[in-house]
Amino acid sequence: MLDEIDPEVYIAADRAYDAAPLIEKLEEREITPVIPSKKNRICPRKTRFSIYKKRNIIERFFARLKWFRGIATRYDKLKSTFIAAVQLVSAVIGAN
Repeated sequence: MLDEIDPEVYIAADRAYDAAPLIEKLEEREITPVIPSKKNRICPRKTRFSIYKKRNIIERFFARLKWFRGIATRYDKLKSTFIAAVQLVSAVIGAN
């Protein structure tokens, strides 16, 4: 999945994703990781917390998306139908 990501973007994740192989893979592809270092890391990396704070908006959006039963359980068999349902629900959430 990392091979399909545009190198000009940031990857924001929580401390659980602070693993050397993942960070190396991201830096190899010239993708900027915005992942705070774990507390037990010997050499902590610098993190852009101005970008990291915006990660909360995305997490809250996905939490609201899961309120809709059809999305959370994925009743749709076809990929196109599921994506259409996600787009419809996203529009409903965005209108609020």
